[in-house]
Amino acid sequence: MLPSSYPYDHEKLRAAWAAFASSGVLPSYPLDPAVERSWRTCRKAGMDPRATPVLTYCEEAGLEKRREASFDLIVLARPFMEDIYQFSGESDMALYLTDETLCTVDWLGDDRLFEALAARGLRPGVNLRQKRVGTNAAAMALNEGIPVQVVGPEHFYESFHFLTGTAAPVHAGTGQMLGVIGLVTSEENSHPHTLGIVMAAARAIENQLQADQSVADAHRLLGELNASLQAVGNGMVFLDQRGTVMHMNASAGDILGISPRLAMGRRFSTLVDPPAELHTAVAEQESMAEKEVVFHIDGEARSCLMRIDLLKQSRKAPGFVLTLERTAEAKRLVHRMVGAKAHFTFDDIMGQSVNMRRVLYYARTIAGCSSPVLLLGESGTGKEFFAQAIHNASDYADGPFVTFDCAAIPRELMSGELFGYEDTRTVEGEEGRPGKLELADGGTVFFDHVDNLPPNIQASLLRVIDKNEITRLGGNRIIPLDMRFIAASNNTDLAGEVKEGRFRADFFYRLRAMTLTIPPLRERGDDIVLIIAQLMEKLARRLGGKVRISPRAMAILRSYHWPGNVRELENVLEWAMHMADGSEITVEHLPHELRRATIGEDEDEQVLTLQEAERQAIIRAGQALDGHVTKMAEALGIGRTTLWRKMKAYELSADSFKWGNGARKVAVPHS
Repeated sequence: MLPSSYPYDHEKLRAAWAAFASSGVLPSYPLDPAVERSWRTCRKAGMDPRATPVLTYCEEAGLEKRREASFDLIVLARPFMEDIYQFSGESDMALYLTDETLCTVDWLGDDRLFEALAARGLRPGVNLRQKRVGTNAAAMALNEGIPVQVVGPEHFYESFHFLTGTAAPVHAGTGQMLGVIGLVTSEENSHPHTLGIVMAAARAIENQLQADQSVADAHRLLGELNASLQAVGNGMVFLDQRGTVMHMNASAGDILGISPRLAMGRRFSTLVDPPAELHTAVAEQESMAEKEVVFHIDGEARSCLMRIDLLKQSRKAPGFVLTLERTAEAKRLVHRMVGAKAHFTFDDIMGQSVNMRRVLYYARTIAGCSSPVLLLGESGTGKEFFAQAIHNASDYADGPFVTFDCAAIPRELMSGELFGYEDTRTVEGEEGRPGKLELADGGTVFFDHVDNLPPNIQASLLRVIDKNEITRLGGNRIIPLDMRFIAASNNTDLAGEVKEGRFRADFFYRLRAMTLTIPPLRERGDDIVLIIAQLMEKLARRLGGKVRISPRAMAILRSYHWPGNVRELENVLEWAMHMADGSEITVEHLPHELRRATIGEDEDEQVLTLQEAERQAIIRAGQALDGHVTKMAEALGIGRTTLWRKMKAYELSADSFKWGNGARKVAVPHS
């Protein structure tokens, strides 16, 4: 019944129903179009309007499951149903709630009306679908999607003509139909206002559902935000405009040493002694770029990197977001960005001679301890390679490898480069920054050309080694460090420098606890063949091409005394590869000084020591006679036993001169 049809004529409406029930022809009396559609559908389905309808019910177990499934809807709708019943006088009224299948999951109302409804099969658990109950308010509300009122004779089944039903659909925020809320009275109490009451109740339920969903979504988003903040490695502290902690994640609690749970709702300044930068940002309501600061908590200094961002809060004064990062983590990021990493291991160091095997054994042993290491050797012997290999085999391998070349830094700048600066911008305009020692925390610091350190820096480093802590220039904050010290020098007689007063004795004796002297290339015997093969392979990958070394060129390379050691050898091979026209390096492709230094060349010969001349004579004989010791001894005019003894002294072997062992020719494939 449309509200505009009130007051309606019961007798004419009854006559219209009777005419349709008899002939199936709609009368001239004006009916609600929705009622007309429903009557036609029921008659087409073969339903007899004067018969007793066959209703269907949910069994007790099934009804309980449906109630559980609709629990949220029932909890929201029940208070509204009780209010309507109470305010309507609690007489001649029943209210019900269905789920989306029109199964009634909740009933409330007058006992006498309940008895009359139950007598006609309308009781809790009944399904109000049109194909069973005929035209009724709940089914029409579900089908039409709008609030509906059905009065007396508008019901298809005559047995329900004593009723007036009003119902309205209940939708979720997504538009999904959740169920129907309905109101039943006797026909004589029909009133158009009941339609507004039911419609208002449905809207109220929908609004409450929407509000609950919004709260649930807010809680879910807050939970996701909290989970995200907890997962972030950096510390996050949210402050309101007065400096009260609104939120603090676990990382911030760890960095500052306070409990995030206890910090909530408290003034941040009562928990920690914040740096001046934070006071300034809060007072001036401005952000701050990332900067190293120090918080004081119960007298303990905790340094970290802090960034301050403004937190906009509509028209209110802005709050603040503090982003905190541990200084050590920031240093590790710097190391990754600047490449402060050791790449060489002991597997990259070639050496089969007795001297090199001994040095490698000692180096591997030394790597297992944390004491300072002193590497001595001529320029180009690979001291930094050994330093990196020791670092990578030590407990500090996961940390940075920071190199400090003592010969490359002006003395007046060394202190700042090593120890860093505290923030003194207010006085000198200088922003604080860490030094090399601080950047090496957790790893290894390598001092190359350590004999170039001035005495005052030596004294400062001695204290660092002993105390494992530093203080930046211009500051008084003690920064604890944990690192490995490795020093290197081309001067193999550092003890002599100590005697001359040019190197501090205490610093020298602290470094020399673990000393390695790396032999020069000329004292490594047949290692030069292995090194040449390794370098040629490396150069071939970089320059490309298949290159071979002629036997005569190899003899010159082996006999040269290499004052620049491995570094000089690599430079010579690179020169020769560029000079070679074809696939073979010959004598003509070698630098002039190498050819001059070789015995038997047409060029002016370099004057060699007797020992070096003897060594080269043995090498040339071995090359010429394919390592045949008896023939070599005859060619050199000495006894076979004498030759064996001299070859052992020079760390030469007969096998190294034979074809196939790399002595006569070295070929490098394309890569």
